[in-house]
Formats: sequence, structure tokens, C-alpha cells
Amino acid sequence: MSDRGYPDAVADEFPPPPTAFTDREDREIEVRPYEGDEAAREALVEMYDDFDPADRAQGIPPGGEERIREWLGAILADDCYNVIAWCGDEAAGHATLVPDGDAYELAIFVHQEYQRAGIGTHLIRGLLGHGQANGVAKVWLTVERWNRAAVSLYKKIGFETSDAESFELEMGLRLCADEAAAEEAGGSADEPDGDE
Repeated sequence: MSDRGYPDAVADEFPPPPTAFTDREDREIEVRPYEGDEAAREALVEMYDDFDPADRAQGIPPGGEERIREWLGAILADDCYNVIAWCGDEAAGHATLVPDGDAYELAIFVHQEYQRAGIGTHLIRGLLGHGQANGVAKVWLTVERWNRAAVSLYKKIGFETSDAESFELEMGLRLCADEAAAEEAGGSADEPDGDE
């Protein structure tokens, strides 16, 4: 559907959420999927409303509560996959997979009070595990090429650069084989699985 490049090899398995860990600041963090509850949505509104404008990229997250609510309405929709990193009842970070043709675009945000503590790595791994568990085949993202920490993290996870012609890098990852993803997403279930 697009001319984006993706690695031929399927990525290793990622742990599906919920997952829990202690970050580098000794805070107990839990990564859980967003399941449509209002308390989680409000925690995200609060996190994004307090988000450092210097950490915004490509216009997201938007500023102002009304614009944040509108944006969250789009990315928390039923056809998207979302995970939230929780520190107690406070949202520390959020990652989303948004459908885009035959793939999903990834975006990840960690509140400034929780950055550089290892949360982003767990958050992205949890999101990719959530995507794998739901048959997502291909994921792509863009990152500013001078954001070396993010580029390094994405490469470590398994993303490969597919387009480096602008000030942003476009990177792709194959989460599942396309056939498996189609079957998982409701393709033909009439085929015997060989276990009978």
C-alpha cells in the first residue's frame, strides 16, 4: 500500500503488557494496555497538559487541554493500540500504534519527570508486544536524526532505517509475518491447524 521499506526478518517476540519493573530512579512502574477507561484517559490528559513544550516533535503532543482531548480521541480509538506506563496512579508515559494503510505508525512520549530512567525502553517493548499479540505485521516511525538516544533505542529494538532523505529518519520493523497478521486479524479461520 505504501513504498515504505521493512526488514525481511520478523522481530523477536516482545513481552505483552501488563509488565512491571523498577526504573533507574527506584520507582515502581507498570506498563498496561489502555482499555478505554475514563480514569486512564484523564491521567493522559493531565500528563500531556504538563508536557514540556521542548519535548514536542512534529507538532505532537499538541498544547492546550482542548487540543489534547481532541488528539487523544483520535489515537485512543478502537483501531489503535495504546499502552501507558504508570507510576502509582500517575501516567509517566504513553505509546501508541495508529493504523496507516497496511502498517501502523508508532509514537511514544515519556513525561519529562520520568525521562532517562529506562521507562521508554519498557514502554516501547510493551507496545510492540501488545501489537504482536493483536497481529500487527508492520510498524513504522519517524525520528529527528539528531535525536541520537531515540535512534539508538529504536535500532536496539530492531527498527531499521528505511528513508533518511530529510531531517527525519523513517524507520520500520516487521512484527509478524503478514499472513499470520491477516489470520490473527480475522482472516480465514476455517483452515485446520494440524493439532487435531
